[in-house]
Parts: sequence; structure tokens; C-alpha cells
Amino acid sequence: MMRTIMKSKLHNATITQANVNYEGSITIDKELVEKANLIGGERVQIVDLDNGERLETYVIVGERGSGVIGMNGPAALKCEKGHKVHIISYVMADDRELVEPRVIILNEGNKIKQ
Repeated sequence: MMRTIMKSKLHNATITQANVNYEGSITIDKELVEKANLIGGERVQIVDLDNGERLETYVIVGERGSGVIGMNGPAALKCEKGHKVHIISYVMADDRELVEPRVIILNEGNKIKQ
């Protein structure tokens, strides 16, 4: 049986920019993308801790070390600058496959806490 399982999570990220007029997506610092085992174009779920919104979009890789977490396009109307979010990716896995989720906890500056 195939199941959808959490693969990666950026926990407590802070939205650093929101641009409605940019093509839809979320821009994430390249260092965080790599640590969370994400890739450009990968589908992710965004959970906004400030307003309860949940939405799906795709990753755009941002500048390494910038701390950028940028909501782009219509998603910028749902998650505003300064909001705290969880960014989650999932994978389809067979019951026989072991999936060890990678959870990256972030501090206020979107730097890795643990």
C-alpha cells in the first residue's frame, strides 16, 4: 500500500517578504532548501500559524544565507510578511519503505536552531 508521508518540514519559518505581483510560489533560502531535502519546483504545503491558512505552492530556490522566506503571487494574500509558517513536503512511500522525516527548526532570523 502506498501512503503519503511527511518528508521534510521547515518549522517556525518567518515570512520575510510578500509580493502579490510575482509569479506564484514560495522563495526559500538555498541553505534551508538543502537542509530540508527540498528542490526547486517541489510542491509544498504552507501552514500559517498566525491565521490558520493552509495552501499549496512550489519552491523557488533563493539566495544562500539570505534567510528569505518569500510568499509570491496570490499566496502573498494569505501569508503576510512577519507571519510564522511551517513549510511541509510529502512523499509517496510503500509500507516497506522507511521514511525518516527531516524537521528543521528555525529561529527568528530563519537560521537553523536545530
